[in-house]
Amino acid sequence: TSLTSAAHQRHDNGPASQQVVRTRMDNASSAAPAAAGAPAPPTFSSYDFPERNEAPVITRTRAIDVASSRRASDSSDNINTSSSTGASAIVPPHSKPISSAPPPAILSAPPSARLSTPATEITTLPNGVRVGSMETPSPVSAVGVLLDFGSRHERLRNALPDDSAVSTAGVNHLLELLAFQSSLPSASLSSTHLRSRLDNLGAATFANSSREQMMYCVDVLRPNAVPAFDLLAEVVKCPEVAEEEVEEMKKVMEFQLMDVVPQILLGEGLQMAAYGKLAESNGDGDGDGDDDTLQQLGRPHFCTAEALPLLSARSVHFFKEQNLLHNPHGVVVSGSGIEHDALVELAMRHFGDMTAANPNEPPPSPPPHDNPHTLPSTYTGGQYRLPTPLHSLYPDKPQYTHVALAFEAPLGWHSPHLVPLCVLQTLLGGGSSFSAGGPGKGMYSKLYREVLNRYSWVESAEAFSSFHAESGLWGISGSCRPDKAGELTKAMVREFVELSRYYVTEEELQRAKNMLKCNVLTQLESRLVLFEDIGRQILTYGRREDAESMCGKIDAVTKEDIIEVVRMAIGTMRPTMGVVGVDISKVPMIEDVEKMLSAESMGTHSVGGSGGGGRGGGKVE
Repeated sequence: TSLTSAAHQRHDNGPASQQVVRTRMDNASSAAPAAAGAPAPPTFSSYDFPERNEAPVITRTRAIDVASSRRASDSSDNINTSSSTGASAIVPPHSKPISSAPPPAILSAPPSARLSTPATEITTLPNGVRVGSMETPSPVSAVGVLLDFGSRHERLRNALPDDSAVSTAGVNHLLELLAFQSSLPSASLSSTHLRSRLDNLGAATFANSSREQMMYCVDVLRPNAVPAFDLLAEVVKCPEVAEEEVEEMKKVMEFQLMDVVPQILLGEGLQMAAYGKLAESNGDGDGDGDDDTLQQLGRPHFCTAEALPLLSARSVHFFKEQNLLHNPHGVVVSGSGIEHDALVELAMRHFGDMTAANPNEPPPSPPPHDNPHTLPSTYTGGQYRLPTPLHSLYPDKPQYTHVALAFEAPLGWHSPHLVPLCVLQTLLGGGSSFSAGGPGKGMYSKLYREVLNRYSWVESAEAFSSFHAESGLWGISGSCRPDKAGELTKAMVREFVELSRYYVTEEELQRAKNMLKCNVLTQLESRLVLFEDIGRQILTYGRREDAESMCGKIDAVTKEDIIEVVRMAIGTMRPTMGVVGVDISKVPMIEDVEKMLSAESMGTHSVGGSGGGGRGGGKVE
């Protein structure tokens, strides 16, 4: 049965809602008048075809009639027919015999005797560009570039030599949208031809920006890795970025700003509160007086409504000139599933000619501050409170108040407490009241047992962390009905205090360590995650730590390490709190939270017995 579109093409006729579809049978019996008592042809109403201006004509043909007509019209065709119950089946011949050998684009798996443990190889080009890769027996390669710049390097006002100024606030958000969407004059490719070329290669493209790094990636079949990387390198170095392209993406950003989820607003607010303005200037000393006191880690990551009108193609070109084109030490070419020598050759071809702004100066200091425009931020603590308007399109949708309580992770990625903090985050766990992974998923984590399963009004409760070059944040975030937001805040405070007063049990500590190792190893099985891990570690540390070493550090974490991290946070630094929601009146102020933390943590300072109150492995008084 097939629907013909002849009637659909005639839109100038009467509407279908007032017509009855006529049924036409393509056989002789349908042309004869219907015999008395024969079933009437089916009719259709406007509900059957609501989008048509005219009802379609339906034709019905029996398969046996089609087979007979084809045999009669082309007796020379090699058509195999088989008859059962009077019907014929058509089996078209193969144009080519099916070969047992795989296509040339698909690599045959090497025998197990030839396989060896894959290792990360790192090469530094003469100009400072670093290349890191790991070969895997995969027919697909993930290749790309990671760059040492992010939203922390943006400024609302940049003075230019001609006494004019340009804003770069929101440029990284814009660059992420413009990736693989701009014309390439050097390759004589328009944006449409660029996307078509990548599609023909079978390439999947990705771009991601953060506060400190930018990533471009192409996932493509191994034989197409070279032409795909050629296009990616042009996208990174010299896209046209015309004004019309920027204006198009600014419209996309404007739509995104219309419906920002509360979790993003909460994360942005935590950064602004944790790294607030300093009394003394922390800017570039240009004296323009715009955002010199706004610390880099406290600047918005996503473009704001105030910064959006100031963005232009000139903003993009200025930002790349300042942070990329003359900073070869901030470029890492990464790959997984590709030979290292081949990747080094590609990197040398496309990035080997990059030179530093001042070639006579010595190489920059080792990480964490390769980018000369990176200025360390100082943790201040504080609070961010944002009342949001009721959603105009969904006024009856349940409204929640979102609360987050966090502390600093000093030294960020370079902290000696980095691994214990990751174990602590896994131990706390949590999530939403609905488990997407099925019943019981994550139910043994501390926040599930002591918050989500205890209080029915809690919508979500989850541990989080965010690390940067010189600092970081870790804490607990949650959401609930507005009238219970004060109780949710107190529940968070109790979790921090109990972690500082009671040892976690060996059982839950071992469970958290096993879960963290499982997560790390499972993630690294992904080709894309492996590519990203190689590039980010080289960009952050100048080397890559393998999975075996990382698992060894996880196994070495003790309950004493956990309690030390928590006590250091509660006892020595001011907390950071973020609140977002339609009604935030029930959430206590930061001063009240500090008093609660101080009052709850009062007590002597000796380690109790191994059964401390039934809450953990031992009480720390």
